[in-house]
Amino acid sequence: MTRIRSFLQWLTETKLGFFTIVLGTFWLKTYVIYLTKFNLGAEGAMQNFLLFLNPLPSGLLLLGIGLFFKGRKSYWIMIMIDFILSLWLFANILYYREFSNFLSLSIIKTSGSTADNLGKSIVGITRVTDFLTFIDIAAIIALMCFKVTKYDLRPLKLKFNLLLEGIAILLIGINLLMAQKDRSGLLTRTFDNSYIVKYLGMNEYAVYDAFKTAQTSEQMAKANVSDLQSVKKYLKVNYVKPNKAYSGVAKGKNVLVIHLESFQQFLIDYKWKGKEVTPNLNKLYHAKNTLSFANFYNQVGQGKTSDAEMMLENSLFGLQSGSAMSSYGTSNTFESAPAILKQQQGYTTAVMHGGAGSFWNRNNAYKQFGYDYFMPLSYYENKPKYYIGYGLKDKIFFSQSIKYIERLPQPFYLKLITVTNHYPYDLDKKNQSIAKTETGDETVDGYVQTAHYLDQAIGQLMRWLKKTGLDKNTMLVLYGDHYGISGNHHKASAELLKQDEFNNFDNLKFQRVPLMIHMKGLRGGVKKTYGGEIDVLPTLLNLLGISNKGTIQFGHDLLSKDEPQIVAQRNGDFITPKYAKVGSTYYDTKTGQEIIKPDKKLKTELIALSNKVTTQLSLSDRVIAGNLLRFYKPKWFKKVKPQDYDYNEQKALKRLYAKNKTSLWYKNHQKTTQNKFKTDAPELRK
Repeated sequence: MTRIRSFLQWLTETKLGFFTIVLGTFWLKTYVIYLTKFNLGAEGAMQNFLLFLNPLPSGLLLLGIGLFFKGRKSYWIMIMIDFILSLWLFANILYYREFSNFLSLSIIKTSGSTADNLGKSIVGITRVTDFLTFIDIAAIIALMCFKVTKYDLRPLKLKFNLLLEGIAILLIGINLLMAQKDRSGLLTRTFDNSYIVKYLGMNEYAVYDAFKTAQTSEQMAKANVSDLQSVKKYLKVNYVKPNKAYSGVAKGKNVLVIHLESFQQFLIDYKWKGKEVTPNLNKLYHAKNTLSFANFYNQVGQGKTSDAEMMLENSLFGLQSGSAMSSYGTSNTFESAPAILKQQQGYTTAVMHGGAGSFWNRNNAYKQFGYDYFMPLSYYENKPKYYIGYGLKDKIFFSQSIKYIERLPQPFYLKLITVTNHYPYDLDKKNQSIAKTETGDETVDGYVQTAHYLDQAIGQLMRWLKKTGLDKNTMLVLYGDHYGISGNHHKASAELLKQDEFNNFDNLKFQRVPLMIHMKGLRGGVKKTYGGEIDVLPTLLNLLGISNKGTIQFGHDLLSKDEPQIVAQRNGDFITPKYAKVGSTYYDTKTGQEIIKPDKKLKTELIALSNKVTTQLSLSDRVIAGNLLRFYKPKWFKKVKPQDYDYNEQKALKRLYAKNKTSLWYKNHQKTTQNKFKTDAPELRK
């Protein structure tokens, strides 16, 4: 008892004892958060030991800064550092819950372009237990206020403080060596951010991410024309000839791309309580004039929707960290779909979106892409009941877009971005026409309601296309941008799919999203080909009769008989018809069984696939981070000049409303087709 009393006295009455309390509670709290708030997938004794150890070295290093100060200031500086570290943990808990990833410097730097109405989402994902992140700080301050802990004003020797910092740095080094031994190339290869956190810790991840961001900036500054040669060589060697049978079948047709927000493939033909969730999309998916892809995957990273757009428009991957459109969309040179179609076949190009123009830096990136028009929320009438989450409700958005669509000179390349099926999947009762699912997971259960609403809106737009005759001269492209239900909802996902369990391989398969290409006279069918968003642009260009040979595009024509069918995920995972990789684990794609002990031949094949994915991702990153397309000057393509584009509403509409004999409005005897768009949106009822 005497020893215990002496130890407690030392803890509460000495500066070093106070430091021990702060460090110990921070270490324990962080470890508990690792286990309860994140899915880090620690396996084996080594990984679990490092997961337990890694909060200590950085905590010792950072909290130890407070020991260098004198008097009471020393105590409060330690508390302040603890609070900052805890705030970083708290922010990552919320971000991880929605995005299954960790905050990066790039995301924080560009948060201004993605901040539209995020408050509602944050409130929706915050749980009371999240605030326990600060419980140790509250307890320590209480001990000080009630004078259980007493100030020790005696300064510690400088040598002792330096020794503690030295021990912290040594522990960081030991931690890193052990991590590298268990996971070779941890800091040099393309690994999921959860690997860095699992092996090294949350604070070390922040330093690593900052280093990678600085390295990327330096890479652009040092990039030169010779850096493009290795990219061109890789693309030349891996070039896949497009399917000649489909070349040019849509030449001269309008291209209408509908961006299906957060829409996953499992929703196709899915029923809840006997009712189809997406009857209109189901019909389109199975139509004889629709090319549907059953194994089409989203390949997004932290940039989510913006990554999907980057791949759709450029056949370039999003970045490992942050959003390429946000970070590079204002300054980089691109070889994008709208510019290619305008230069090659005289297309008018436009994007319509019922959300803020600054979101994902669209108002700048679209100029670099070469879009003639961008019509964000400012172009639309917005009333309180019209807006939900991230923009206008889809039915209202489509209804108001008619007056712009009908004025576009044909042929046009138009992208409509929907938003209602965006987290938190909240829909007012008047617009609910299907019951919520009953998994017990609030994040998941509203998903079918917003998906059903989106499907209804698509049906209304399709009927308008038919009534106006626009469907006869339009190739319709619908694609899902990314998952709606993240990998943090395994139990609910298993219930939705009526499975006994839902593992990491299931979650990889869950990344499938729809891709449908519909056009009158198109020879369609449901294709089993494995592909992803990186492949959309080469596929569309071939259908439109435009060669992509010699372009800087990392995708392939999905209809090609030589399509390699290696679908890279942004974190380095992949899936092919035969094999898949999630983290460090390989699977048999057909059976879903883990490949535990591959023979030498299979091991070589798996490593080759993994290396190819890593190469593809790193070369794409090099193109974006180094702005390498500024050095690319083919004769058939002119560099886009962003100053040539102006999205000022008054000026843009003046251009759009000028008489054009190819527009739908002109062909309809210079009358609007608005009366042909019928919607049941309760907000628009008179």
